[in-house]
Amino acid sequence: MRRRKPRELEADLDMTTFINLMVVLLAFLLVTSAFTELSQLQVNLPSGGGAGGADAPKPLVLEVSIYKDKFVVADRQSGPMKIVAATAQGPDFKGLNEYLVTVKTSYPSVTEVTLLLEPTTDYDTLVHTMDSVRYKPREVNGQWIKASLFPDIGIGDAPASAEAGGAS
Repeated sequence: MRRRKPRELEADLDMTTFINLMVVLLAFLLVTSAFTELSQLQVNLPSGGGAGGADAPKPLVLEVSIYKDKFVVADRQSGPMKIVAATAQGPDFKGLNEYLVTVKTSYPSVTEVTLLLEPTTDYDTLVHTMDSVRYKPREVNGQWIKASLFPDIGIGDAPASAEAGGAS
């Protein structure tokens, strides 16, 4: 009986195709990342406890309660200031913005607002309300720009509709 020697196999790995694939993927990643724009919106959540201290109360603590059929603009310290009823097309974002512009002229140093939402408030309504609260559109040299209104936005839960300043 003859014993055969096992043959030695030489495996030659061709990495050229893999390297070509990596070069193409790297180029694709660099090209697509150059055109990606991310935006962030800073939202302040309400704190758990009340702050006690010697701080003087602010002149205005603005709250906008979002209900299905109205917006209630209120000062946390003194109560409701205005109720902006919804139109036949839906929430009156323009009316809310116009009233907040008048509030801003009375309190130009205030930049904070708290949006109070019903549990059933949809995302689209929240985003449009945030836009109405943050910016006031105005025309400068024939072009429309967004001027700052109340850019510091907090979010919380709205009280029941009857508590927020009247019946529907």
